[in-house]
Amino acid sequence: MRVLSGETVFPPPVWLMRQAGRYLPEYRATRKQAGGFLDLCYSPELATEVTLQPIRRYGFDAAILFSDILVIPDALDRDVRFEEGRGPLMTPIDAAGIAGLDGTRMLDHLAPVMETVTRLRKELPDETTLLGFCGAPWTVATYMIAGHGTPDQAPARLFAYREAEAFEALLDLLADLSADYLCAQIEAGADAVQIFDSWAGVLGETEFERFCIKPVQKIVRTVRERHPQARIIAFAKGAGILLESYRQKTGADAIGLDWAVPLSFAQRLQQDGPVQGNLDPMRVVSGGNALDEGVDAILEALGDGPLIFNLGHGITPQADPDHVERLVKRLRAAQR
Repeated sequence: MRVLSGETVFPPPVWLMRQAGRYLPEYRATRKQAGGFLDLCYSPELATEVTLQPIRRYGFDAAILFSDILVIPDALDRDVRFEEGRGPLMTPIDAAGIAGLDGTRMLDHLAPVMETVTRLRKELPDETTLLGFCGAPWTVATYMIAGHGTPDQAPARLFAYREAEAFEALLDLLADLSADYLCAQIEAGADAVQIFDSWAGVLGETEFERFCIKPVQKIVRTVRERHPQARIIAFAKGAGILLESYRQKTGADAIGLDWAVPLSFAQRLQQDGPVQGNLDPMRVVSGGNALDEGVDAILEALGDGPLIFNLGHGITPQADPDHVERLVKRLRAAQR
């Protein structure tokens, strides 16, 4: 939270995207107990447990709520389901379907998530930040339109050109619902929130402005109107040079950086405020010198400014838990 306020802390605080996940044997055991993935997301007891598992094991400086970016479409009755080996699936939506979306009962549907947040804030150490999150409207919309993930989100891009009015309406609705959702998490006990735009990197400059910046800007503005002290991290994966004005235009306190962002460019971005990232998750899988060198390079480049150490995207299932421990130990033993 100090870094999100613009302070430089060394060694920097650390958490990892997907830190509660399949690389941990204790997570796999709890997931099996829950049954389906969404069952786990909507079980306050089990979602609290898996959120706490990496905190117990590694003592990360932040815990991130265990949930999924697609709980909002699920609350909109879009028959979201998760199949092993295929990821998230739902019935693709068309313009008529968008016109019929009703989000008035979204927060009722997501009440178990708020209960999880409340439980977590009570159970976490006071010094451990609790992060809530949502998916950014563009990324959530890509799944709603295609019905599944695709390599370049061509179905959503094509839909945005052919059905521009309907697509803008969908983004606008998702921005409103996402703001409500984040505010509810803050009211339930989240200290800060992150907005994940995992598919920002497939867009051109004009589309990035319309589909990524504009909706996130609306979310940030709405959250701040209700919670002026809210701290917000925005992560636009793959945005590259378009990140140059992303923080200013969206109003986010910090921006997440994927592993492809050059550290020299990250230094420029850090001049305007906190950055988060950006170790390649494959360095964690590799371990050894590759991991050590990656940690050291980020500290060398970004350690003199406001930095939250993280990966450039989520930790992968094949990561060795011992490698994560090595990362944390090396980071915390670092000296200027």
